[in-house]
Amino acid sequence: MNYGRAAVAALVATLVYYMVGFFTEGWLFRGDFAPYSAVYRSSDTVMRYIPLGMVFSFVGAFVVAVIYARICSGNGLIEGVRLGALIGVFVACVFVGTNYVVLNIGGKLALKQAAGSFVQWTLVGVVIGLIYRPLSAAAR
Repeated sequence: MNYGRAAVAALVATLVYYMVGFFTEGWLFRGDFAPYSAVYRSSDTVMRYIPLGMVFSFVGAFVVAVIYARICSGNGLIEGVRLGALIGVFVACVFVGTNYVVLNIGGKLALKQAAGSFVQWTLVGVVIGLIYRPLSAAAR
């Protein structure tokens, strides 16, 4: 396993994660958060926490890149889609699903967040798969 390649893949994946997140939560369904202003931070306050969020996202993407490097050995794109989709389902269930149970938010917002998380993490997996690219069996 190559930690440098994993870090580069994680860095690019983090950027993609934020671009997709801005498109979905920041643009497509931004208004769906308004009824839950007592639950979520204001946009201005969130902006102060973005650097911390980027660190957390990078660490998460790095973990996914390490998992990719450890278990994926085929086509980078296909393996990336598979791993990213699995992580996307995981996040949709344990993060979004749990937040729906604990936070006072509506089902429509939770479904949109789950779909957005699935797409985000699938694309993160694709980026990691394309950048990290598993070594061929002969090179291992």
